[in-house]
Amino acid sequence: MPQNADKILDHENLFREPEYQKLLSDKKAFEFNHPDAKIQEIVQWTKTEDYKQKNFAREGLTVNPAKACQPLGAVFVANGFHKTLSFVHGSQGCVAYYRSHFSRHFKEPTSCVSSSMTEDAAVFGGLNNMIDGLANSYNLYKPEMIAVSTTCMAEVIGDDLNAFIKTSKEKGSVPAEFDVPFAHTPAFVGSHITGYDNALLGILKHFWDGKADTAPKLERKPDESINFIGGFDGFVVGNMKEIKRILGLFGVDYNIICDPSEVWATPTDGEFRMYEGGTTKETVERALNAKATFIFQEYTCEKTAKFIAEHGQEVVILNSPIGVAGTDRFLMEISRVTGKPIPAQLERERGLLVDAMADSQAHLHGKRYAMYGDPDFLLGLSEFLLELGAEPAHVLATNGEKEWAEKLQKVFDASQYGKDCKAYPKRDLWHMRSLLFTEPVDFLIGNTYGKYLERDTGTPLIRLVFPIFDRHHYHVYPIWGYEGGMRVLVNLLDEFFETLDANTIVAGKTDYSYDIIR
Repeated sequence: MPQNADKILDHENLFREPEYQKLLSDKKAFEFNHPDAKIQEIVQWTKTEDYKQKNFAREGLTVNPAKACQPLGAVFVANGFHKTLSFVHGSQGCVAYYRSHFSRHFKEPTSCVSSSMTEDAAVFGGLNNMIDGLANSYNLYKPEMIAVSTTCMAEVIGDDLNAFIKTSKEKGSVPAEFDVPFAHTPAFVGSHITGYDNALLGILKHFWDGKADTAPKLERKPDESINFIGGFDGFVVGNMKEIKRILGLFGVDYNIICDPSEVWATPTDGEFRMYEGGTTKETVERALNAKATFIFQEYTCEKTAKFIAEHGQEVVILNSPIGVAGTDRFLMEISRVTGKPIPAQLERERGLLVDAMADSQAHLHGKRYAMYGDPDFLLGLSEFLLELGAEPAHVLATNGEKEWAEKLQKVFDASQYGKDCKAYPKRDLWHMRSLLFTEPVDFLIGNTYGKYLERDTGTPLIRLVFPIFDRHHYHVYPIWGYEGGMRVLVNLLDEFFETLDANTIVAGKTDYSYDIIR
């Protein structure tokens, strides 16, 4: 075999060696045994308008959805609170998925434990798993709070988290006064943004509404502070830093509700930080008194927004402000709510972003984009693309509803560049594949999984959507605000120029546009 101690080949070269090529060829003949001509015939058919019509007519099948399950969002929330351990009541394999998903994206360890339900718990219930699991978690990992969520297994059999947690406390698993907020997060309905909403609501209910009837409800004493909730955000490390900077420039008193930006950005200095940063319990309780709560993801926080409004606060809802207009609205709302003027520093940053857009608009103007992701992100990015004179032609959200599509259509209708753009709610990446073949665009915006669409359709991929596994450290940069808009603009331009260079690189044939100056 070609791999030995004197000749170490990386995997991308190793499997090109003759021995491996023969193994792969034999495997293909054994497993498939279909003529190459027939395979190509079917492949070509899947690129046609006829196939697209059949593809879009399917109802009982989802192929490669652009979403994850509820508990992933719940784990995100738990990591946003100080010294809080995420406890998922369900099977161990599910929790391994949540931990690896975040760790591969953020390149940081993600702490999360499981009640390790197996076949017996699936039949008789998982109470004993909860009793033992909470005791082990409390004693081994020394958290100040344990946030409980569920997987499919616990939900199918109907485990009652409230009753189970109270019984566990009676059994001495954790002290009676120890905080164990919870949320039911069945993975077979909704998506990761639903799980985020349910988990965050569970924590706010726990502290504001009497800790599952074990303590008096908090009394709201209005003050001049404001709250900020960012939502499920794969760029939270960079974005939260930018939000804190903006609020600091305003000089406002603020509370961040759910802040995992530090636990997913710890230094390598010889000390393992299982818990780092995050919103403290005291901050959560204080947040009840705030004048208003700013929410950056309308469709990720529907229940939470309603709950906060019912507790007497104004709720300012935005949709992932990216670019000029979205950030303008955010800053003007802060100014309106707090009475403070927009800082000169932010006005200057706005001018710098507008200047950069003007410098580069000739390259992006008229370019057509397909993109997929979460509903609020797509609203914010669509608006920014239209500001650039680009066209978000195909905008697909597997976890988007009809109301989201109608709202996005209004964004399209407000711009001369949006007349040929369309929103696709409840669709998946196999639908996107048909669109890319039958109605081609210049670029695709998505996550790591979009690289297979890039390979299949030849549409260059720009990675701006969680999760991003095959590129490193994108998450440390913001995409919100004027500074975030600058970062997104650079990402768009980099892929444009890379594609242009690749298409003009052949000497004497296509290099008439292989220019030094762009």
